[in-house]
Amino acid sequence: MGGLDDTGQTADRSVRDRSRWRRVVFRTGLSIVSLAALFGAYVGILILSGNFHEVVPGRFYRSAQLSGVRLGEEIDRYGIKTVINLRGEGVGKGWYDDEVAATAAHGATHIDFGMSARKDLTPEKTQQLLALLKSAEQPILVHCMSGADRTGLASVIFLQQVAGVDEEEAEWQLSPLYGHINLPFLAAYAMDDTWEKLEKVIGLDS
Repeated sequence: MGGLDDTGQTADRSVRDRSRWRRVVFRTGLSIVSLAALFGAYVGILILSGNFHEVVPGRFYRSAQLSGVRLGEEIDRYGIKTVINLRGEGVGKGWYDDEVAATAAHGATHIDFGMSARKDLTPEKTQQLLALLKSAEQPILVHCMSGADRTGLASVIFLQQVAGVDEEEAEWQLSPLYGHINLPFLAAYAMDDTWEKLEKVIGLDS
């Protein structure tokens, strides 16, 4: 009878263990979903607020797509001389026409530099972006649609290559703080890949 009791206790323990693991997995999954929801809400707030940030006072600013009115206000407030649009030319689209009109009305230069957040920049395109960030009249405002991915890459490049900021500090511009998620299986990781390739070219990964 003792052997049967032991077997029964072992079976009961096994059932309890499986139940405990199910609860752990469920709670972990729920926590992940909750964190994802919170981050999604955070990114939504960033975008709604314009995701506007002063990166280097008096020299470099970053944002999401701003309305023409908001863009004009920021140009005047910070004395911005150049607006670099990373979404590319979009003549006939409301956001684009408003932006071009606002930059002209407030005395800033408007430059289109089209790129995708989902595709690595070619070495040639990366060098073109670097050259643009070095030559554009400052203060500069760089933006894309959400101000997280393409804008993050441009900000890292400016900080490290133009402003001479430490590499690790510069890389915070391409981080969740601004709405960018650094996960290799996501399409926007192309921006991280592009930066890593540029690091090799300029000798930062040695």
